[in-house]
Amino acid sequence: MDDSRDAFGHMLSDFVVGTGAFEIVERDDGFIAAASPAMYVAPCRDWPAHQQTALRYATGRVLDIGCGAGRHALYVQDKGLDVVGIDVSPLAIDVCKRRGLAQAVVMPVTGISRRLGTFDTLLMLGNNFGLCGSAVRARWLLQRFYATTSERGRLIAESTDPYQTTDPVHLDYHERNRRRNRMPGQLRLRVRYHNEATPWFDYLLVSQDEMQTLLQGTGWSVACFINSDGAGYIAVIEKTPL
Repeated sequence: MDDSRDAFGHMLSDFVVGTGAFEIVERDDGFIAAASPAMYVAPCRDWPAHQQTALRYATGRVLDIGCGAGRHALYVQDKGLDVVGIDVSPLAIDVCKRRGLAQAVVMPVTGISRRLGTFDTLLMLGNNFGLCGSAVRARWLLQRFYATTSERGRLIAESTDPYQTTDPVHLDYHERNRRRNRMPGQLRLRVRYHNEATPWFDYLLVSQDEMQTLLQGTGWSVACFINSDGAGYIAVIEKTPL
């Protein structure tokens, strides 16, 4: 990613050195959300309870997909596990290394292959199941994940049920997506920071039923769901024979 388009990375880099920073997320219907990036570097004790619970399922060699500032990867590294963090943002990977992550690679989710080696656990926390982007790409990626994991492979994937809202702005967006033959929770987003903006990208939010439907025929099935206090949840997904 060109430096001028790495808005997410610039935001993280500024935040970790003490510069006030906010993440601005823009949706393609004009909706804007702003948030502090503090959670990207928060210690485990400050994480939502469902994330703390989910990481108990991480075993063996771990791949943290969309690692951001590395909070989950650093946690499992401190627990003695061999972990690799990947992110499309070069500056985010630089932040991970500065914070002590031993193995961090600039790579999009679509670049995952056996060239990275074989993993026992894949992490997609912080809503990062959304990186699958669409139903078609999700199924393609799930099959790719199957090929890059061990026999006891496990995927720990976080999402948010898009239907647990009464906000008319979001409900209208669902209808807009349906008219375009997209899943209701298939968002088109970009991240902005100062005068920088990432490229537009698809980010997929799914219900638990939709998650299970996407897994069918990919060699993965849900072992359990870990619910949050709101619309978010984490699926612990395990390999099944193809």
